[in-house]
Amino acid sequence: MKVLITGGAGFIGRMLAEKILARGTLTAPTGAATAIDELVLFDAVPPPAPRKALEGRVKTVTGDVSDKVQVDALIDRPDMSVFHLASIVSAGGEQDFDLALRVNLDGGRHILEACRRLGSKPRLVFTSSIAVFGPPGMTKRVDDFTKETPQTTYGVTKAIGELLVNDYTRKGYLDGRSARLPTVIVRPGKPNKAASSFASGVIREPLNGEACHLPVALETVMPALGYRSIVENLIRLHEVSGEAIGADRAVSFPSLDLTVGEMIAGLKRVAAGRKLGPIELRPDAEIQRIVAGWPTGTAWAKAKALGLVCDPDVDSIIRAYIEDFLEN
Repeated sequence: MKVLITGGAGFIGRMLAEKILARGTLTAPTGAATAIDELVLFDAVPPPAPRKALEGRVKTVTGDVSDKVQVDALIDRPDMSVFHLASIVSAGGEQDFDLALRVNLDGGRHILEACRRLGSKPRLVFTSSIAVFGPPGMTKRVDDFTKETPQTTYGVTKAIGELLVNDYTRKGYLDGRSARLPTVIVRPGKPNKAASSFASGVIREPLNGEACHLPVALETVMPALGYRSIVENLIRLHEVSGEAIGADRAVSFPSLDLTVGEMIAGLKRVAAGRKLGPIELRPDAEIQRIVAGWPTGTAWAKAKALGLVCDPDVDSIIRAYIEDFLEN
């Protein structure tokens, strides 16, 4: 079977590709575990130099998910699955409304329509976000039944995407699942335009011996999950039966509700003996405004029932990052 990962040049896309290749099989539209003979990473930017696990084993395509012709050319086999990760992120969407709509909405529609045209009811995993919840003043602890009232363009496009996945599944066009992600930590490389980027930066930059300019208060709470668990859960969500998910195909991923101060404390515990770069408070009103509209507590009974996993603590997340990106 063929697997397509949009946003595949990104960190999670490449980690997901490695995990899928290590498995060797996924559940095909027929319902049977099937060997993967083609894995395509599609993104708006070329991928960085591949890690050894991907060398010579994936095809990379650079393009625009809002280009219908290109999307149709990629979703071209009845025996395939799609992991749709491509998106304009939170702060980026606030800065460029039209770009967010073009990529997140138009691009999402092209993915859904291409899957529909296959006629084989392929499995689709769409990455949504807890940014679908808000606004300030709402209950700060959310679950799978909390009303979605997003306070960013990014969150709005994700909420619309979830509803479309539900309806395309209800109509029998595809077998969709929406992964409602918390903040993913620790992302390697440079900061991106996500408002939550500081949650990785407050760990990554000090470990690199660099200064971290923290835009929010230490008391700020971020529901977060380590990237290893994110990748594992994306695959588990793909593999679980549609009947187990139910009519609402969105699943809030497990998370740890961490203050920034707790992240820093975990960093100091795990990095004992390492010389860390300084962490400097530099408040950013726009980032604070966006983050203030997100929930600070999560409940994820549905994910637990489906067999999705959660990291035991922030220390284990930091150790994984050191092992994967600093020691190896």
